[in-house]
Amino acid sequence: MQWQDVLYTQGFGTRRVCAGLIEQGLVSFYDENKALSLVEHAQEALINRANQLHFRVQGVDWRYAEKAYILLHKPAGTECSQKPSTYPSVYTLLPAPLRQRPQKGSVQGVQAVGRLDQDTTGMLLLTDDGQFIHRMSSPRHHVPKVYEVTVKHPLEESQIKRLLDGVVLDDDPRPVSAAACEAISNHQLSLTLTQGKYHQVKRMVAAVGNRVEALHRSQIGGLHLPEDLAPGQWRWLEAADLALIQP
Repeated sequence: MQWQDVLYTQGFGTRRVCAGLIEQGLVSFYDENKALSLVEHAQEALINRANQLHFRVQGVDWRYAEKAYILLHKPAGTECSQKPSTYPSVYTLLPAPLRQRPQKGSVQGVQAVGRLDQDTTGMLLLTDDGQFIHRMSSPRHHVPKVYEVTVKHPLEESQIKRLLDGVVLDDDPRPVSAAACEAISNHQLSLTLTQGKYHQVKRMVAAVGNRVEALHRSQIGGLHLPEDLAPGQWRWLEAADLALIQP
C-alpha cells in the first residue's frame, strides 16, 4: 500500500491528487502517539499499524479509519438527502473527506443510517459500512430509538396507554405500538420505538388525537446524544459507542 493509497481510501481525492498533496509537502503521517513521523520509514510499517495511523493534511489532523462511523447532531431545517429538495443537506455539515470516501470503485461517501424529517433534530448515524446500515435498518433487529416529543394538546393517560397498546396506521392493518412511552410534562413525552416507518412518531401521535409540534431523537440503543455535541456538529464513533448500538 502506498501513501497516496492511504489518502485515497480516506476520501482525499483521486490517487493522483493524493500523490500531489504528498509531493507538495502538505501531508504528514504519524504513529498513534503523533510523535513519530512515518514518511521516511518503510511503508510496510503502515500495513501492520494502519489502525494506529494518524496524519495531517493541509494543517488538519485525521486518523485512519478502515470504515467511518459518524454521529451527527442533526439540526432542524436540514434534509437527510444528498440531493435535497427544499432544505440544505445534512451532508454539507460534514468535511469533504467523509463525503468523498470511495466505495466499490466509486465515490459515495458516508450514508445516513435511516432518515430524520427536515424538522426533526437529534442523533443521526452515518457510515460507509453497508452491512452496518443493513443491520441497523433491519426490522428484525429491533434497535430501540428514543424520541423526545413535544405535542400541541395536553397529554392524557388514555393517549399514553393507546401508544403502548398499539395504534393502526393507514398503511398497515396491524397495530404499531411503542416499546416504551412516558409523559414528561403536560406537553412532552418520551417515546421509544423499535421500528422505522415513514413519519411514524407523528402518525402515531395523530392516531391518538394529538399533534407533534417538535421531535428530537436523543438515543439509539444504549448510546445517548452527547450533551456537549451542538446541533450541526459531528464526532467519530468509538468501539465502545458501537457496542452500545449494535443489534
